[in-house]
Amino acid sequence: MTTDTLSFKEGYEVLKRNAELLESQQEPDIDNLMKIVEESMQAYKACKTRVEAVQQALNDTFKD
Repeated sequence: MTTDTLSFKEGYEVLKRNAELLESQQEPDIDNLMKIVEESMQAYKACKTRVEAVQQALNDTFKD
């Protein structure tokens, strides 16, 4: 999974799922923590890229 292949919705779902997983754990799953963090960072970057693109498009459209 790369930032380029995730849509905003997919990235958001990854972040939501991972947050729920981490919140529901009684004890931290250390063995999978790095995988969860890396997956979450990729999803965050994909979402951030999409939000920035929309902000730029809106700024360009309404700059007058």
